[in-house]
Amino acid sequence: MTNSNSKEQILEITREQNVRFIRLQFTDLFGTIKNVEIPISQLPKALDNKMMFDGSSIEGFVRIEESDMYLYPDLDTFVIFPWTAEKGKVARFICDIYHPDGTPFEGDPRSNLKRLLKEMNELGFSEFNVGPEPEFFLFKLNDKNEPTMELNDHGGYFDLAPTDLGENCRRDIVLELEEMGFEIEASHHEVAPGQHEIDFKYQNAVKSCDDIQTFKLIVKTIARKHGLHATFMPKPLFGINGSGMHCNLSLFKNGENVFFEKNGDLELSETARHFIAGILAHAPNFTAITNPTVNSYKRLVPGYEAPCYVAWSARNRSPLIRIPASRGLSTRVEVRSVDPAANPYLAMAVLLAAGLDGIKRKLTPPAPVDLNIYEMSKEERVEHGIIDLPANLSNALENLKGDEVITAALGHHLFQHFLEAKEIEWDIFRTVVHPWEREQYMKQF
Repeated sequence: MTNSNSKEQILEITREQNVRFIRLQFTDLFGTIKNVEIPISQLPKALDNKMMFDGSSIEGFVRIEESDMYLYPDLDTFVIFPWTAEKGKVARFICDIYHPDGTPFEGDPRSNLKRLLKEMNELGFSEFNVGPEPEFFLFKLNDKNEPTMELNDHGGYFDLAPTDLGENCRRDIVLELEEMGFEIEASHHEVAPGQHEIDFKYQNAVKSCDDIQTFKLIVKTIARKHGLHATFMPKPLFGINGSGMHCNLSLFKNGENVFFEKNGDLELSETARHFIAGILAHAPNFTAITNPTVNSYKRLVPGYEAPCYVAWSARNRSPLIRIPASRGLSTRVEVRSVDPAANPYLAMAVLLAAGLDGIKRKLTPPAPVDLNIYEMSKEERVEHGIIDLPANLSNALENLKGDEVITAALGHHLFQHFLEAKEIEWDIFRTVVHPWEREQYMKQF
């Protein structure tokens, strides 16, 4: 992945590399990658920000009478897909979306995150860095190339071949990622059968979200080449761990990590403590964004290593927030509730807004909880001031509606369209008769 490209450099690279098509990618309200593919002859037009598309065709964007939108390629996101070389190479840009009058589209999740980062800069911070840890499952495909419910292996945490049959697929994913410029820190089998994790280096928030979207695309593409289906669904199977996307967050100022304080308790600065307090204060209200599907709440239950209680600790992995042991430039706040179904741009926007609100109001976090919260009784949790995350999407949406900081972080357009779509999703789920109900009640009554 190249950085700081000029238009002239990009045109030269595409000629030298025999690039035939360009994908202009963007992310919709729900975190799905969309793209407009153009032949290489249209690249100069795209580089001049003159590529138009119909925004009314994208869910959560605009009405039909407001349909004309423009794609502005981010030149630093230019990359050639390694697996497309056989019939002429395909390159891509990640784009921001603009109105015809040249103003950013308020319904573009990527542009919205940039808006939040400007607010952060006004508070004196230069960088919001994010290190994501997305997990995924690999399922076998059937003879019609459709996903089955059969996992590709029965390995466990840190297992290797022959138990971990996904090892070759995971290795090929890593190789493709590295060829596209990712700095991979680790890859391994996760706790559940068929579950995997690949960790890549932290970046500034926009770049990190771009990387998450690219990562998902590569994982699914390479898995398919191995006869497998990769899913980032939070809880595809009952009785085993679900997939999370732990997010390691830090704020920088003039190249220094402002969360680190050598003489502070746990070597954390007051800024870090305010940030933690902000995350904890808003956690029940931003959960609809960080855990946006009906299925997300099947993961957030006790017993499967996913956090369902609002607390923090420097040692314990059961609370919402953990402070990893590394210090100095690596000092960070790990938010463990986020799942990989989340739109990363929206998730980072609300996490940043929550943390900054804690800093602005100088909130103080409660005492860290170093006990296993899963083993506490409800009375013990109350005694420690520990509250629960929302139990389902409906509860999460109600919480979201009442939080002015989080709704402001989304902006009116994104908030209203997200709320409307998710209330419909919940209502459909609520009214559908599920197989479990028939198994339980058909013969009984």
